[in-house]
Amino acid sequence: MAITYNKDKRSGLTYAYETSYVWDKEKKQSRSKRTLIGRVDEATGKIVPTDGRGRKRSPNYVPAEDEYEMPKTMKELKSEIRRLLEENSVLRKEIQTLKSKRSR
Repeated sequence: MAITYNKDKRSGLTYAYETSYVWDKEKKQSRSKRTLIGRVDEATGKIVPTDGRGRKRSPNYVPAEDEYEMPKTMKELKSEIRRLLEENSVLRKEIQTLKSKRSR
């Protein structure tokens, strides 16, 4: 997955999208799927999250505890990847133990 930036010609605003690529077996071509992350603030260059329709979130918005927030730096991103890999390995071990118990 990659973060791409597109400038809207009509409004002049720049939006950030999370882009993932999928292989289309029928056409034997790569296809991209984009998800809007937010609008890019021209002054700071930071991504301001939107509600998914290009609008800013309310200034009183407080994220829920279970809502995921994208890491903002490479260091945070690397630590998040490590955490997810560890969680993945623990879950895989649990699956293996459950499968072995079921097959008995």
